[in-house]
Amino acid sequence: MSISILEACRKRKRRPKIYGFHTFADSGCPISPAGPFRDNVRMFLQECAELEDYNLEGMPIWCTLLVHETLSFVVPLYTIEEDVRSSNEPYCDQCRSSGELGFCCGIGWSKHFLSKRKYHVIIPIDGDWNRSLEVGVFDLHNHLLHGLIHCNGFGHLLCINGIEGGSKYLSGREIMGLWDRICTNLRVRKITVEDVSKKKSMDLRLLHGVAYGHPWFGRWGYKFSHGSFGVTEQNYNRAIEILSSLELDKIVRDFSGTDRCQEIKQIFRCYRDMSETQLITLRDLLRFMLTVKSRASIQKKSVMTTSTQLYTSKPSLRMALRKRSLMKDKSVKYRRFSTVIANMDSRWSRKRLESTAEVIVDALKENKRKNFGHGGMSRQDVRDAARMHIGDTGLLDYVLKSMHNVIVESHIVHRAVNPTTRLLEYTIQELNKGVEVIASEQEVLEEPLPPGPVEHGTDFYREVSYLYVNVLLNYPAESGLVSLASQAVLDSKHFVKDWPFRDEAEQLLTYVCQVMPNFLDVEAKLTWKLAPGELVMVPLHATLLELKRGAESALRDTYCIMENLVVTEVENMEEMEDEEVLFGIIESGSEVWLRGTGIDPESELRCEGGDESWMVKCECGAGDDDGERMMACDICEVWQHTRCHGIQDSETVPPLFVCQGCCTSLAPLRTESAFEFESSEGHLLFPPAIDYEEELSFKECYIDQ
Repeated sequence: MSISILEACRKRKRRPKIYGFHTFADSGCPISPAGPFRDNVRMFLQECAELEDYNLEGMPIWCTLLVHETLSFVVPLYTIEEDVRSSNEPYCDQCRSSGELGFCCGIGWSKHFLSKRKYHVIIPIDGDWNRSLEVGVFDLHNHLLHGLIHCNGFGHLLCINGIEGGSKYLSGREIMGLWDRICTNLRVRKITVEDVSKKKSMDLRLLHGVAYGHPWFGRWGYKFSHGSFGVTEQNYNRAIEILSSLELDKIVRDFSGTDRCQEIKQIFRCYRDMSETQLITLRDLLRFMLTVKSRASIQKKSVMTTSTQLYTSKPSLRMALRKRSLMKDKSVKYRRFSTVIANMDSRWSRKRLESTAEVIVDALKENKRKNFGHGGMSRQDVRDAARMHIGDTGLLDYVLKSMHNVIVESHIVHRAVNPTTRLLEYTIQELNKGVEVIASEQEVLEEPLPPGPVEHGTDFYREVSYLYVNVLLNYPAESGLVSLASQAVLDSKHFVKDWPFRDEAEQLLTYVCQVMPNFLDVEAKLTWKLAPGELVMVPLHATLLELKRGAESALRDTYCIMENLVVTEVENMEEMEDEEVLFGIIESGSEVWLRGTGIDPESELRCEGGDESWMVKCECGAGDDDGERMMACDICEVWQHTRCHGIQDSETVPPLFVCQGCCTSLAPLRTESAFEFESSEGHLLFPPAIDYEEELSFKECYIDQ
């Protein structure tokens, strides 16, 4: 349940600070930190959060209260500081499979030095806003927000759940906006996210990738980090290009002869008619459909809010709405307009009356198209629209007066008083094709009408889902490139946002300090990737000694392995005295390499990925853990993807697995059929892996078709 402002204040011993949800962490609101993340997060907790009177297995908890400016409920934002030295799980699973290409020993951050502290930023699910956090909170996946940031500024967005993912009050876009502002304000360095978000069973990274050229998280600057199963950034971009540039007319041709062709053509025709611009490619269509869905959703919310306010505000209106609801329960009778006018004594001919009714219906149809299938027209608006074709206002008034629950051609015209505007309003709906209408003067058509075919343009999710399943996932086999491109996008789950270094501090010098292990550490076989440089800020007229001590303090505070670090030298400054001033010698913002002692290469708390070491070399091209399911060869212990060997995630790993390399060395292959050797589980051990580089290469013949 939501928390009111009064309840939030009553729960606190003293009056808490409450900030606006949509403005919190904007520039200068409420703080403007300029230092590195490790210092900024401490300032944030001191100035913007209140320490709770309980802890979580010894970990302190701070709470920041955020009020939703429009709906006036209060959202608790928790920050939990985890000291990895006393944690049962000091290592980071996300670092093992997160990061970018270019790191030695793989693509992840597993070889980063282990940070001393992790900060968990959590907004619990709605129903837990009034409850204390409990043990196991880090393992839940239903939080509205859960982000983890290491004290060196590298972190991971673990989950986002909005209105359609578990919240009654906050949308995913609102929560994501808050998270992005917090990261920007506190000056994080890089944040990763594994995008497995779905909507109506559709993977958003594929749907939004085709519609917008980037995943849903791309709205906030998250870009391709690395793909699973050997997908590279070039493969990903090429796949997006292939799918988004598919022409709608080509899709219809490719589906001709299938039982899906007619439905796809009708969807294309419907949205092309609705759009004021030409829809040529699949990207044009999907982007327009998602825009229509958003507008319809806004209109629906507006109507529901208005109706709720009317219902709860005035007793007289409540009674009117109730009577109207009871009247709706009775069957409504419809008659052909031609039948209605046959019994009317009119000075206009029957043909003139019918043509006037058709003009009015055309005006209502055009209004419905412009409003994406929603809303009616007031009597005056209908009259004005029809006058552009019919000058006789007396004729128009006469026909409008007769049009109530009447059938004109294939449409039913309704007339009712709008409860909001109190104006007479006309609406239109299509007549179900399966209904037989009797045109005699005595016979009438009664509601409810039998169910007929779905009217296109009203159920956006159904139609988007239909195109997603049939076009993106099940394109005709003759055009295998489309299916391959879709799979490449689905295999690209890892995205990252980089906040570049900003040297904006006045009266301070900022340096990026990187430790270069000295010869003693090299002799001790220090083989892991060097940690990213740490930001160190010193006064404008600081000396070399102050830089050494500042770097020492920063690195000791950040990394477990640096706890006893003593900086002895700064590269290229060996000839300088410790008392010499840095100003004018080293430009602010420069990278500085340090030499020192005190690093323990044998420490258990060494790297984010832990002490375990393994080799990944899969036929798909993957060279490190990408988060996908793997199995190890029982001989060489090299890890490979189960999917690349025909084993689905729902199936068990075979008890014996020998990779192709070991099998070749043990028993040289005699024929190509050896590649189809089956395990005891019946799985292919050596199926050919997908070569994305070759298959997704540019094909002029495909694009020109």
